Amino acid sequence: MRIADFALERYFARWEFAVEHLLCASDVEGYAMVDLLALADDETRGLWGRLKLGYTESTGHPLLRAEIAELYDKVEPDEVLVFAGAEEAIFCLANVLLGPGDHAVVTWPGYQSLYEVGRAAGAEVTLHELREDQRWGLDVERLVGALRPETRLVVVNAPHNPTGMLPTHAQWARLSDALADRRIHLLADEVYRLLEFDEADRLIAGADAFPQGVSLGVMSKSFAMAGLRIGWLATRDRELLARCAAFKDYTTICSAAPSEILALIGLRAREQVLGRSLRIVSDNLDLLDEFFHRRSDAFAWVRPRGGSIAFPRLLGETPIDEFAAQLVEAEGVLLLPGSQFGYPGNHFRIGFGREDLPEALAGLERFLERSTD
Repeated sequence: MRIADFALERYFARWEFAVEHLLCASDVEGYAMVDLLALADDETRGLWGRLKLGYTESTGHPLLRAEIAELYDKVEPDEVLVFAGAEEAIFCLANVLLGPGDHAVVTWPGYQSLYEVGRAAGAEVTLHELREDQRWGLDVERLVGALRPETRLVVVNAPHNPTGMLPTHAQWARLSDALADRRIHLLADEVYRLLEFDEADRLIAGADAFPQGVSLGVMSKSFAMAGLRIGWLATRDRELLARCAAFKDYTTICSAAPSEILALIGLRAREQVLGRSLRIVSDNLDLLDEFFHRRSDAFAWVRPRGGSIAFPRLLGETPIDEFAAQLVEAEGVLLLPGSQFGYPGNHFRIGFGREDLPEALAGLERFLERSTD
């Protein structure tokens, strides 16, 4: 396989651990190990205490798969496959479903592997562009109009990285019905699911929506446990899941034993875990609302509807890449220019899931004040 460099990951490889404030992080402040272990129930505490560092079941620990299945309405434990993070799940699914002569439609701007892996597998990929003048909304009729007889997969990330877009229930139903009628698989990238700002906006999970729906989940984002490297696919299409499991034999084979038990602890305590994430995100979003209102002379701001990231636009003539480079040198505050998504113009990703956001915003404010003196 020949595949393009992952621009965003190369950018973070250079900067993520070299800056003081990561104001573009996609995840929520990582859960402390000691706090997570304190949430263990008697069974999981025993599993942790007796854990041996041997191989695990390639499909995932049965108790972990059962707990993941509880996140859905129509999914059984045998309809869940555990991976070493969402990235591996994307890689396996795209290689199983797509090849030369196939077609996929993927929302964009977005996480590069959602479209790049399919391209590298030989498929043609149509990028469904989300647009600021539509408040980043999903244009379902335009997306459905892009479907072809050879379309095998549609990928929609919602809540969306990097815009925070979330389709309406009506839009989601229209898309699901159109794909079900054509028996086209939907990969619903739901890594920010359960982090909607209004619970009433939460969409039916892709795996629950129709038989060819596939839900992608991970412990990294809403659950604030990126270091576990635990993700999953859930789908009622058992034949597809079996093909993904066979492909996984050539990647990680199985997940890390400690990570599976820790993920199980976190999922069983999800009310408390998600409550912490929502508190951090909500408090920080209030600060961003005030900041972008006050600095409307410098930025355009479309308020996200879910997740822990947004995609504002820098106003004026200064290119965002130049602005971001000067900011990180002056204040140690890192933004992610839209160019890292291949997206033109002056947009940038801002993350508001970290607890140091007040200090990072203060550094951005100082930089702006000096720049306009």
